[in-house]
Amino acid sequence: MRHMMHSSLRPRLCALLPLLVLSIALSGRTKQTSHGRWKLVWQEEFRGRRLSDEWTRIPRFPNPSEWNKYMSSDDRLFRLRHGRLTLYGLVNDFLPGDTARFLQGGIYTKDRKTFHRGRLEIRLRMDNASGAWPAAWLLPQEGRWPQEGEIDIMERLNDEGEAHQTVHSAFTEWDKRKDKPSNHLKSPIRNGRYNVYGVEMYEDSLCFFINDEYTFTYRRQPEYGEEQYPYDRPMYLLIDMQLGGHWVGRVNPEELPYRYQIDYVRYYTPLPPKERE
Repeated sequence: MRHMMHSSLRPRLCALLPLLVLSIALSGRTKQTSHGRWKLVWQEEFRGRRLSDEWTRIPRFPNPSEWNKYMSSDDRLFRLRHGRLTLYGLVNDFLPGDTARFLQGGIYTKDRKTFHRGRLEIRLRMDNASGAWPAAWLLPQEGRWPQEGEIDIMERLNDEGEAHQTVHSAFTEWDKRKDKPSNHLKSPIRNGRYNVYGVEMYEDSLCFFINDEYTFTYRRQPEYGEEQYPYDRPMYLLIDMQLGGHWVGRVNPEELPYRYQIDYVRYYTPLPPKERE
């Protein structure tokens, strides 16, 4: 419980959690976990006919990096239906003015909604396809990469039955010390089905979950300097995919279209001590 234990003990508690973390919904707006009770303060259930005001479609940037080079806002890459948003990855045989071989959809909350010191949960399902790399991740509103940090709540490659959860910073990317803490873990998922991916964000640690099962903790370690933990700041959420790349490999066009489905996004903050009684 965040307000009822010293912050230095929380990472130790995360590391000692049993693999299965009990999670019970209370009255639909609070959540009980092994870390205490949380209050639901924001949610996206994708029940409208268009995206709510907290979201925008991710554009293709000028001089795009690998993850963004096939991004497009074309309507055919997005579908809202039955309380779910489906993002598509397609062979580009319908936009003759766009030279990209493939097109992919993505959304983010940049400049509209940020998350800080709370619990974020996302329920997702993705197809299996060669060269497909769906992700849900957090970036700071301002600053440079990787100095200001990146939190990868979920990444999945190709048809793997596992998901990657990772943090990035100048420390993880450039520091050469061999004894530095691990910034990554790969854990099993229910392949082809919906899974809930979560992260709890504290001032001194990040605790990751899949289907309410604790996976790992990345904690602040002052002996490594300030750049080791830049994550205690407001961040915006990206839910998108990448088609092809150095880590995921080549795309097989015969396996497209690719579907990446988002059921909900829910954000909780710790209940004040009086509300826990």
